[in-house]
Amino acid sequence: MRRTHEEDGDPARAPSGTPAPDPGHAASGSPAADPARAPASGTPAGDPARAPSGTPTGAPVSGTPAVGPARAASGTPAAAPAPVTPAAYPGTHPAGHGPLRYGPALPGSGLSVPPGIVRAALAAAGTEEAAPVGGGPDLLRAAAGYWERRGAGARPDRIAAAPGGAPLLLAVAAALGGDVLTPRPCPAWWLPQARLLGRTTYTVPTPAECGGVPDPYALLETVRRVRAEGGDPRLLVIAVADDPTGTVAPPELVHEAVEAAAGAGLHIVSDETWRDTTHPASHGREPEPARPAGMAPDRVTVLVDLAGALLPGDWPAAVARFPATAGGGALHDAVLDVLAGTGARIAAPVAAAARHVLTEPAEVTARTAASARVHGRIAAAVHDTLRRADVLALPPTAGRHLYADLGPLRAALAARGVTDAQELEDHLGTLLGMPAPGGHRFGDALTSLRVRLDTAAFLGTDPRLRAQALTVPDPLEMPQVKRALTRCATALDGLRADARRREPTS
Repeated sequence: MRRTHEEDGDPARAPSGTPAPDPGHAASGSPAADPARAPASGTPAGDPARAPSGTPTGAPVSGTPAVGPARAASGTPAAAPAPVTPAAYPGTHPAGHGPLRYGPALPGSGLSVPPGIVRAALAAAGTEEAAPVGGGPDLLRAAAGYWERRGAGARPDRIAAAPGGAPLLLAVAAALGGDVLTPRPCPAWWLPQARLLGRTTYTVPTPAECGGVPDPYALLETVRRVRAEGGDPRLLVIAVADDPTGTVAPPELVHEAVEAAAGAGLHIVSDETWRDTTHPASHGREPEPARPAGMAPDRVTVLVDLAGALLPGDWPAAVARFPATAGGGALHDAVLDVLAGTGARIAAPVAAAARHVLTEPAEVTARTAASARVHGRIAAAVHDTLRRADVLALPPTAGRHLYADLGPLRAALAARGVTDAQELEDHLGTLLGMPAPGGHRFGDALTSLRVRLDTAAFLGTDPRLRAQALTVPDPLEMPQVKRALTRCATALDGLRADARRREPTS
């Protein structure tokens, strides 16, 4: 049986297939340390009206999100939940860990915005027309062309656009109903969408060789246990090119996970935001992310968040492609209903910029390739620094992140008062001079000593120097990159030396 991360030396993590225990600090966007939460694993944060873990509140009607109070079978509203007070939600206080309003920033490239994108946005800035719900015809045709060039047939009437991946994922979860499963760890913005709807979320461990997809055996066991407890799992979210680990899942593993999910009756959202950011390989071919939609065409919705990967991180735009079946059409329509109900329309300048990047002019494709080269070089250097300091991390092959496990340095960190992921986030962020969000924001246990590192932070803050990174022969030779790497190495080497001094002598 394939080894999972749970089996690779972290005693705090649950056994394979067991939903992760609630550490008291939910993933990014969820209130932490909420005493109103049920102790059972998988119970959503902050909903005192919810039944115990795994008990559904009832499927929504025709794609309407279940955002109101739970209703009894007769239609009579259930007893009103206790009022929300600061005392009930200490995680929203500065003294708490992981407040709702705080989370890792949306990803950015750390590079300047290409002129063509700026021109496209400015050209549309003078219009007062509201964009249609789900995106205008030009944007949908551009999205269809984007997928067709990748060998995936796409119909504009099976595509929807929204102001960011989070609103689009929320709309899909609302339309499908039921409980949500994700791999652990997962992007910080996935879990809050389900929890905002009052849905139970379950995280499933990933295999040892990558992130982004659950171990298939653990997935089936989790689904079995959830249903045995009265739960209603319906949606699995995966990423073939993963944030936070920066890895690309092997095609055979993706196939096993998709086959297991489809056999269990789950719908799958394949987040392919980072598909086009694979790092150039130093030898051989760069990894090619798998295509889950080709493995189970009637059960996979493909989502691409353009912000960060193709657009600036604070220009919210995302597109989703639904199955070309009657069921896919019904899901598409239900998602449009949710987007309309929440007012989730893309602003005209951002829609124009999104349309521009989806048509992939030469400027965009060249910039994407150059950005992948820069971030790949930095990611490899950071990984080497982590490895020399006895820090565990999978070799990154896509995107702009690494996921570091400082468990081997636990003794040295404890001596400095660092005993959980939030304290590590604070401590390491100060040591490195850059954000280092803790693993509890990505679905991991608070007791784990994991952080996500962002390669863009190593490029510094000077826009002129950042722009030069695209053209220099080796970005590692740039002064600001050298300084950031040296600071990282110095901080981690000090922790390693301290940890080794504390090792028991025989």
